[in-house]
Amino acid sequence: MIDTAYVTTMARYNRWQNRSLYEAADTLTDEARRHDRGAFFRSIHGTFCHLLWADQTWLSRFAGTPKPAVPNRQSSTMIADWRELKAARRDFDKTILGWAEDLSPEWLSGNVTWFSGVTGSEMTMQAPILVMHFFNHQTHHRGQAHAMLTAAGAKPDDTDLMLVEMRG
Repeated sequence: MIDTAYVTTMARYNRWQNRSLYEAADTLTDEARRHDRGAFFRSIHGTFCHLLWADQTWLSRFAGTPKPAVPNRQSSTMIADWRELKAARRDFDKTILGWAEDLSPEWLSGNVTWFSGVTGSEMTMQAPILVMHFFNHQTHHRGQAHAMLTAAGAKPDDTDLMLVEMRG
């Protein structure tokens, strides 16, 4: 299925892409970042907040890191201040990369059990499936953010995974 090298590569890709998107978003006004652009989490800022919230939620399940202080329905407003959001993202990307670099093959071949707020029940799934979901969820919402940024006139980097070795 997947191995620890995959996880580390995806963590590096996540960090690189977030850096690119946040740098592009920095070229916009706060009003432009918060403008409702019709996305699921409405704005660039809201999408970034939700993505950080979800990353924190999943890593709390994987590694015991702290859970976000707000529930999912408030994820898009989790951090109001742009500078604080950027710092939290940068710091958490380091946390994700550290987790990935220290990940053991044994953990990756096991199961994860957690309480799902979505289903209202305890769930258990294979760790590699959940890790792939973790990274796929990031890519999904970063794609939305990339589209919103581009439409707003910002210019994020390319998103090609093979470039992570050169730019990540």
